[in-house]
Amino acid sequence: MTNFVESLRWRKMLHDIMPETEDKLAEGMKSGYIGFDPTADSLHVGHLVQIMTLIHFQAAGHKPFALVGGATGMVGDPSGKSAERNLLDSDALNHNVACIKKQLSKFLHFSDEGNGAVLVNNADWFKNMSFLDFIRDVGKHITVNYMMAKDSVKKRLEGDAGLSFTEFSYQLIQGYDFFHLWKEHNCIIQMGGSDQWGNIVTGTELIRRKASGQAYALTTQLIKKSDGTKFGKTESGAVWLDPEKTSPYKFYQFWLNSSDEDVKSWIRIFTLKTEQEILDLEVKHDEAPHLRILQKALAEDLTERVHSKEALEIALKTSDFLFGNSGLEFLNTLSENQIMEIFEGVPQFNISKEQLSNCADVVSLLAEDTSVFPSKGEAKKMIQAGAVSINRTKVNSISDKIGAENLINKQYLIVQRGKKNYFLIIVK
Repeated sequence: MTNFVESLRWRKMLHDIMPETEDKLAEGMKSGYIGFDPTADSLHVGHLVQIMTLIHFQAAGHKPFALVGGATGMVGDPSGKSAERNLLDSDALNHNVACIKKQLSKFLHFSDEGNGAVLVNNADWFKNMSFLDFIRDVGKHITVNYMMAKDSVKKRLEGDAGLSFTEFSYQLIQGYDFFHLWKEHNCIIQMGGSDQWGNIVTGTELIRRKASGQAYALTTQLIKKSDGTKFGKTESGAVWLDPEKTSPYKFYQFWLNSSDEDVKSWIRIFTLKTEQEILDLEVKHDEAPHLRILQKALAEDLTERVHSKEALEIALKTSDFLFGNSGLEFLNTLSENQIMEIFEGVPQFNISKEQLSNCADVVSLLAEDTSVFPSKGEAKKMIQAGAVSINRTKVNSISDKIGAENLINKQYLIVQRGKKNYFLIIVK
């Protein structure tokens, strides 16, 4: 059994902690929770810090509660937001909640016994509560002065967008979540990102004022990239945990492309490796930075835990294919969707089987039936220079003919112009 707070501390995850929290957790198994907002039907890498926090909480012998906000998702949290976001209808929220529950089950051990994790949905206790009941039983305990003193509220009031009553009330709703879980499940601590501190302590204050109880708070660092760009964002958008939204290969590449400065903190935050294991990896990395030992360790660890060992193997083989010298054998084991994911962003051309069979030679294929080359002259020049490959086999002659027997998965031709320029020809 490890010391939960000390584990967060050496991993440099800890941001704020309420006095006496560490001593209280040292007494033995305690229950605590983190909330996840169901604004989408998948979590993304930005949620991984909180997932890791719950993992460490459970590993330290405590009982984690994961709250999926089916009710709060209908309101919207103003923390860290510059404008009010669009609200989702109940059907969309229910779908998102179900998807997030499934994802969380991959990281935590869920059980009714011992310190098994528990999933809860705040819609279960809010759905039968009327507005009048809420303002009478909850609103009367927290003053407007107290609520307006919160940084998240101040920033929005100072901005041009203002703050709706809906979002202003969010901290009361989240505060009541804490009160409910404290009363019904003995959850004594709420955790979250540092931008959640105001909402969390509203909960501890509600517990104190409404029931003369004692509760605790802990927040983790918000992750930022050293180059100033937003963590978890790429040119194509957010990096999701759902393989249908972000393929395991792209997920792997996101972590593999970490800067040396970022990876030294991220490997502490996002993996379960021990302090000594990380220190050993750092020594090896510093001895040969070009081998990207830390980046590979981080990418492999996360891809396997978030997806699967099989998904990691495909990601590694895909990377080796695109950036190394591996053959095409593994492509024959992939589905159409997986192949299209690998070549997303690569120029693609669609031709018919009839076109392929009627094509006179490789030059016509690459310069007439497709636009791999702008002209036959350019195609001939590059082929004669030995700079063109199809399916990893160099094209030796301008009179070579490509037929159905050359297709990968009976459908694809992979053309390389030089070492790094890929093209995908899809034959249907």
